[in-house]
Amino acid sequence: MKENFKLVATVAAGLESVVGKEVKALGFDCQVENGKVYFEGDVEAIAKTNLWLRAADRIKIIVGQFPAKTFEELFQGVFALDWENYLPLGAKFPISKAKCVRSTLHNEPSVQSITKKAVVKKLQKHFHRPEGVPLQEIGAEFNIEVSLLKDQATIMIDTSGSSLFKRGYRIQKGGAPIKENMAAAILALSNWYPDKPLVDPTCGSGTFCIEAALIGMNIAPGFNRSFAFESWNWVDKDVVQKVRDEAEQAANYDIKLDISGFDIDGRMIDIAKSNAQEAGLSDVITFKQMRLQDFQTDKLNGVIISNPPYGERLLDDKATDILYNEMGTIFAALKTWSKFILASDEQFEKKYGQKADKKRKLYNGTLKVDLYQFYGERVKRHLIER
Repeated sequence: MKENFKLVATVAAGLESVVGKEVKALGFDCQVENGKVYFEGDVEAIAKTNLWLRAADRIKIIVGQFPAKTFEELFQGVFALDWENYLPLGAKFPISKAKCVRSTLHNEPSVQSITKKAVVKKLQKHFHRPEGVPLQEIGAEFNIEVSLLKDQATIMIDTSGSSLFKRGYRIQKGGAPIKENMAAAILALSNWYPDKPLVDPTCGSGTFCIEAALIGMNIAPGFNRSFAFESWNWVDKDVVQKVRDEAEQAANYDIKLDISGFDIDGRMIDIAKSNAQEAGLSDVITFKQMRLQDFQTDKLNGVIISNPPYGERLLDDKATDILYNEMGTIFAALKTWSKFILASDEQFEKKYGQKADKKRKLYNGTLKVDLYQFYGERVKRHLIER
């Protein structure tokens, strides 16, 4: 089996730089491209990145890349790859995904079928199995993915299983919730630090607050879940356990955090509390039912992060306009606080009453949104600590 792998962390558009910084922070050189961060590493690297990357979608092994304009070229290219170094006899290996973009081959089901046939034939040859006898797929699962971009095929194996945004703590959710990895990425973009107060005044199911607490306490986001690669026979279980043990030791459960979430909907506050309890953070975060109009604070240098209701989460556009206007009025008094607000309304700044210092295009699932960033006035630390 291989000892070193070409790896790629997939990421939502607009967040590549965040994941690139995360990968580098774990000690790996990387190359950042649209929707992808490439790096190399061993089994320990696979374990570390799955466990620690907060903003990525998945970690995949790149088995090979080659040009493929015809089905024959695709078949021969897949057949030539060293599948015996990845798939043991008896492995399940569905071709779980094929994506064709600006390529001669565009029929994705056919691409999946040809890829499957090529892998089967290669394994039959390597394990000396007759071609007419189907391979038994009764073991661990290796999900194979095919990407065709401008007639260049990339063949990958997904190491993550469920997408990395599935931390394991969200037992309930509200309408159109923000994904956990998107929330973590926005927190990274906000430059929030654990010594600053953080408030989500439209907290919904509590994702921003919970992700902030995980960051503040240095808890690995994937600590309470499993990954596909952990069931593979060539993965050294001692190496994976070592990575998990190191993550547990790295957590700082004693740090004092000032994280609060408010929502007008008491049902959502109950859901947020349940999710925080599932994450083991119910004593760390303050959740309270409260109207946006009632929010006020004397604290300085805080951060407000909000994914206010929009689209399917509201009954009409008028309610959206009122909400944005209220936000602008209430937040204007918090001059030392930075505000980071997600909105899909292109007229948000006009309704909010202030032009953003910076705007970043993102995708909340398939919905295109903007992150409006308003930076607070700086206050010297000795004034904060009075």
